[in-house]
Amino acid sequence: YKHKSWAELYNGTAVVHPIAPPKPYLESLPQYWHEDISMVYSCANKESEGKPVVELQIPTKRLGVTELVTAAADCLLREFLPYIDELNALLYNRSRPDTENGRYYLVHPGGEVLMRNAAFFAVCPQKDYVNGPGNSIYLIEDDVERPPLLCFCIRLQVQLPRKKIAKVIQMLCKDLPKAVDRFIAECSHERLEAALDLAKKQLLIREYLRNSSLCAFIANGSILPRAKGSDKPLESAIPFVSPPEDEIEIAGIKGMGIQRGVTVITGGGYSGKSTLLDAISAGIYDHVAGDGRELCISDETAMTISAEDGRCVKNVNISPFIKWLPSGDVRNFSTDHASGSTSQAANIMEAAEFGAKLLLIDEDRSATNFMIRDELMQRVVNRNQEPITPFIERVQWLSDTQGISSILVAGSSGSYFHVADTILQMDHYKPVDITAFAKKEAEAFPSIQPSAPAGAVADYRRVIQPDPAFRPDRRLKMKVLGMDSISVNHDTIDLRCLEQLADQEQIQALSAILCYAERRLFNGKDTLQQIIDRLDTKLSDRGLEILSEDGRLAPNLAMPRIQEVYACINRYRGLKI
Repeated sequence: YKHKSWAELYNGTAVVHPIAPPKPYLESLPQYWHEDISMVYSCANKESEGKPVVELQIPTKRLGVTELVTAAADCLLREFLPYIDELNALLYNRSRPDTENGRYYLVHPGGEVLMRNAAFFAVCPQKDYVNGPGNSIYLIEDDVERPPLLCFCIRLQVQLPRKKIAKVIQMLCKDLPKAVDRFIAECSHERLEAALDLAKKQLLIREYLRNSSLCAFIANGSILPRAKGSDKPLESAIPFVSPPEDEIEIAGIKGMGIQRGVTVITGGGYSGKSTLLDAISAGIYDHVAGDGRELCISDETAMTISAEDGRCVKNVNISPFIKWLPSGDVRNFSTDHASGSTSQAANIMEAAEFGAKLLLIDEDRSATNFMIRDELMQRVVNRNQEPITPFIERVQWLSDTQGISSILVAGSSGSYFHVADTILQMDHYKPVDITAFAKKEAEAFPSIQPSAPAGAVADYRRVIQPDPAFRPDRRLKMKVLGMDSISVNHDTIDLRCLEQLADQEQIQALSAILCYAERRLFNGKDTLQQIIDRLDTKLSDRGLEILSEDGRLAPNLAMPRIQEVYACINRYRGLKI
């Protein structure tokens, strides 16, 4: 901090003394070495030069890692966290801000196992020189090949203490390397092997679901309720036990399998209906051991659907659920402030457009007039005067012809018993299969006559136009507002109803992905479907690193599902179609 320029840290100018040529030359090497562990420094953005991003590159052979999978990177990240927390505890002084104390910032993951750019595996170069005096380095001449090595990489940000160069040197050159040495020496191979074994079981269950008639699996002994105010398992919770009729065994694990089709979860108040649905919703991600839901696995395309009053809708075909509107075309519906019913219809149609094969719906978070109209209301209100076709009339059509299953929580309306394939009653957090009994009782009550709309679910094209506000030469103001929203040039994208976003780092990634798509993929020719497909391919091939192509490096990003990427773009009011 005593220097006016940050070039010494971020450029790392070295005087290279080569083997053959007589004259030394200058080279920029922002890579520093502690034995065989390298530290690469980069700047997240020009406004926070005093907060560098440090990428630690540790050879995997030092850690005994052989399987380079997300579960291994996640486990090693959690193993490294206590050492960073210990360093921060030594730096902390409540009477002074972090800019004076210094601080290390490393993501603290929740129960989900996510792909992150804070912990990953990569091929990194070996050191091929020895240090001389000052910033001189001498290339090694020994005819020994030094090919790149597989490394475990950890990215963290370091807040450097202002005007305290001795403390900066202590943090970067002594404390951090010493913490890395301790981490390598004390890394638990038992916990790493346990994490990999769990990941293999989760993968086997997911593969089984893809090739079977099941859309979800809940293992016996799972702890589904969450502790108040957190996402940790409730200590006094009753372990999950499958009904005998629905119990199956996958990879040696017994539990409840939920068949594709229409499943209704019912029961009294506080019986565990929503808790079960939330566990199924969380099953799109793998979870760590001890989370309680580590063997709750769901269809990876599952989407939680709810009413979303006031959301922005851009050119969506909602005709299967809304026959007509006083103003606007229901096959090309747009509004800045959707109602509960039109927003829920749009949410279902958007989910179907991008390939969701399982819808998760809780009546408490739904628009009542969208879900059902009872017999008395149908008699009083002329059917031709009612523009809304309730979901109960379409749920079987979605399942039978579109291949989209539904799991619904219904505690107050028994009409869904007529259209359900499976009915589960929750009794003190224990499920009971009452399908036969409920179907027999429903015979005494009038049933809803399902109907099928004309045409397919998604039969429209939305071509996306580029937004001049995202041009590289224009200043773009993007800010993440917790788990709730993203601000883009003071325009807010509301994400509160995307309940399956599990981590704030996923919100950070969505912000960067939106910027990347606007600048590089929105060309005025491709449809949103085509753009999302290309984006999905890029993220699958290169991961979150594609988001650093514009020079900005965000060290704490977690990979969202492509479904949430699609939903986020759909909620952007500035989207030009």
